Amino acid sequence: MPISHNDGSGFGSGANGDLQSLIRNVSTRSVFFLQQYLLRPGLIGSVAPSSQALAREMLDWLELGSAQAVLEVGPGTGAFTKALLPRLSKDCRVVLIELNADFAATLRRNFPGVKIYNESVAHARSICDREGIAAVDCIVSGLPWASFPQPLQKSCLAAIAGVLRPGGQFVTFAYRGVDMLPRARRFRDNLDRCFREVTTSRTVHWNLPPAAVYRCRL
Repeated sequence: MPISHNDGSGFGSGANGDLQSLIRNVSTRSVFFLQQYLLRPGLIGSVAPSSQALAREMLDWLELGSAQAVLEVGPGTGAFTKALLPRLSKDCRVVLIELNADFAATLRRNFPGVKIYNESVAHARSICDREGIAAVDCIVSGLPWASFPQPLQKSCLAAIAGVLRPGGQFVTFAYRGVDMLPRARRFRDNLDRCFREVTTSRTVHWNLPPAAVYRCRL
């Protein structure tokens, strides 16, 4: 997969591939996402899967090559998972937690052999215990935080922090424009309370909608 070298505009050398990826996402999988959004608008944060460009922005900061255990929460149909797995060592443990049963079924078809739990992120500690994982090095999140009321945001973040090792990394994203809404702003404040370090990436324009990544270290 080619790596885009960005100049700060959000349009890098991988722009042609990103555009093709964006078109494929819209044309082949958005119908499925739209169906799920209409069925569960409070739990599905988008009508289209994330792009390759956003996946790169999410994953490039993470120290995945040396990770012993990685958790992905809210993977949807696996846009980040597809980019994540090749970056991991053969000895790394990876676990996916997806609440939506239809998405979980799609993940099982697309990623045979990967541990996938059709449960809430609130069960992260229990799931890690079942897998014999004391703590994870990195957590990748596709959860629709701006759709969550503050108590749910706090409980999910507490569950995430409860399985992340000290110094561990957590990444998630926010759609531009949506990130100014009250729930999204409260989520950003909750990140600052939960993690000792939080930074925001450039805007990824090759995504529908454009988004930015929150990079957090415990």
